[in-house]
Amino acid sequence: MLITAGVVLGLFVVYSLWWTNVLADRAAAKQGDDVRNGWAQQEKSGGGSGAGPKTFDSADGIGFLHVPALGGSEILVKKGTSTELLNDGIAGYYTDPVKSALPWDKKGNFTLAAHRDGHGARFHNIHKIKTGDHVVFETRDTWYIYKVYKELPKTSKYNVDVLSAVPEESGRTKPGRYLTLTTCTPIYTSDYRYIVWAELDRTQKVDKQRTPPPELR
Repeated sequence: MLITAGVVLGLFVVYSLWWTNVLADRAAAKQGDDVRNGWAQQEKSGGGSGAGPKTFDSADGIGFLHVPALGGSEILVKKGTSTELLNDGIAGYYTDPVKSALPWDKKGNFTLAAHRDGHGARFHNIHKIKTGDHVVFETRDTWYIYKVYKELPKTSKYNVDVLSAVPEESGRTKPGRYLTLTTCTPIYTSDYRYIVWAELDRTQKVDKQRTPPPELR
């Protein structure tokens, strides 16, 4: 019985830490392709940059997060942070308990969550992001380039202040255009939260070739 229990436990670990990643990668790739195909169709139909940023906020996703410190893979971002949504290997922006701003808003905090283990584990290596690193968010017509200014390796999972429009715990006291990344910590647990704060450094228009900004080359 002990051997059987051990085998079952081992299979569960394999499922949790490997197979869910496989499934999530497939789901994320398909959804990402759908977003890019949608952008291409909008361009063909004449819905260029003049259509305005509001057109990005759709059920399919609003854009892609690029974090060189995490390995360079793009991360699709959609509305919401439910477990069901994040299990597809994407990141989500908060609608509750504190509503997230969006990158094109003049002021506010663009707050994101993603899994650290299993289900794509998009923020698995969040501890590798350091002050001064760049984080880039790509929409249909604009690159938003943020610079990391502080990390909080451990805080309560009930600490919603980290999501505030002005994240004072990060050292900021005035409204700005902030980005906050959140995930579970320590690795393989969900006891606490790991936080990374960044601030918008600049924006760059997307050209016809979608040439990445220098921060991603």
